[in-house]
Amino acid sequence: MKQKSNKYVLHVVIVGGGFGGLYAAKKLGKNKNVRITLIDKRNFHLFQPLLYQVATGGLSPGDIASPLRSILRKYKNISVIRAKVIDILPNKKQVVLEGGENISYDKVIIATGARYNYFGNTQWLAIAPGIKTMEDSLGIRHRIFHAYESAEREKNETSRKEWLRFVIVGGGPTGVELAGALGELANHTLVEDFRNIHTEHTEILLVEGMDRILPAYPESLSRKAEKSLRELGVTILTDTFVTDMKDNEVTFKRDNMVSKIQVRTILWAAGVKASMIGKVLEKRLNVKTDKAGRVYVNPDMTLDDRQDIFVIGDLAYFARNGDEPLPGLAPVAMQQGKYVADLINKRLQGKETNSFHYTEKGSLAVIGRNKAVAYFGKFRFSGFLAWLIWVLVHIRYLIEFDNKMMVLFQWAWNYITMRRGARLITGDDPFPYMDEDYYSQVKNE
Repeated sequence: MKQKSNKYVLHVVIVGGGFGGLYAAKKLGKNKNVRITLIDKRNFHLFQPLLYQVATGGLSPGDIASPLRSILRKYKNISVIRAKVIDILPNKKQVVLEGGENISYDKVIIATGARYNYFGNTQWLAIAPGIKTMEDSLGIRHRIFHAYESAEREKNETSRKEWLRFVIVGGGPTGVELAGALGELANHTLVEDFRNIHTEHTEILLVEGMDRILPAYPESLSRKAEKSLRELGVTILTDTFVTDMKDNEVTFKRDNMVSKIQVRTILWAAGVKASMIGKVLEKRLNVKTDKAGRVYVNPDMTLDDRQDIFVIGDLAYFARNGDEPLPGLAPVAMQQGKYVADLINKRLQGKETNSFHYTEKGSLAVIGRNKAVAYFGKFRFSGFLAWLIWVLVHIRYLIEFDNKMMVLFQWAWNYITMRRGARLITGDDPFPYMDEDYYSQVKNE
């Protein structure tokens, strides 16, 4: 590993190339006096909000991912390392890579994100995958289209119905968007593709433990989202909890009544848990974490009295006005990444810095063609206008120009033709793309 050059006054290590880490790197990279090392176990930045579109065949993996080295190529003071950070040695100011290599830092920004929370039921992971990584989305894409292919060949009517039944656990934005995309697949895209099944007979169940879907949204928008989903044939089960899950069977509890349903495809979109680095920090620094493993941070995103360690994004528990923590959204991570970069730059100049303040950007969720809900402060939108805002916002925040153009063209084509061109089944097994690293972490907890 290169030694720190004399022309740099500071070496900043950034762990994680998601929204928080990337935005911090790009802003810090403009300061020629700072050397930056960005470490991520993958060599690309992933636009996670559109993962469900890869999972349902609307986009290809390359449309929503960009190589980190390509994004940061103009910043000559930024080095990118593809590796996994497994430990942090605060007293030595080092991060430890898998394989035993240590990298020293003057300051470190930890932005390792979150994963899905199975609330102690780690055995469900292999049955009902979440959708946080590219591997997840490819695995789910395989399961969805494998289900239709299996139904096409199935002679037994009961088994055929099981293949054409999908259960999505979690009625937040990801669950709603998955359910809507599946509804469009079944009722529009695939209608003429098969000869032995009617894809319009697909049964999609969206399960939510709260009294309505999109519980973080204004109630009026939740109701409009419900209406749009029902128009696509989605059955919504609120105040309903999954209590057990086995191969081809899910057990629900609602109003103290227990019921079981036979299903071949189950998808998980309920709750998140901070990455394993949160436990490392808890062990090394005795910092406080919440039930989801998020690390409590100071108003300047540092930890306790450590001014050299910053935690941002989904890993950080930042209480807004002493109240609930900020949501795990891309805009939060982006703003925190830019804030920490600006803070480091100002402190190098001996300037005072203010506490982090999150500027609410609003929230959007798309259900399908011309169907979406959005709110920005007091303003509420639904239908075509919300859908158009959703399209423009997502195009705006895609990282590279070629991604913007590819996604814009693909969406335009899908809008006109109602087709989804990336409906590919890859691999020999329905479940080949599980993130083994993630699976081993969850299984061992």
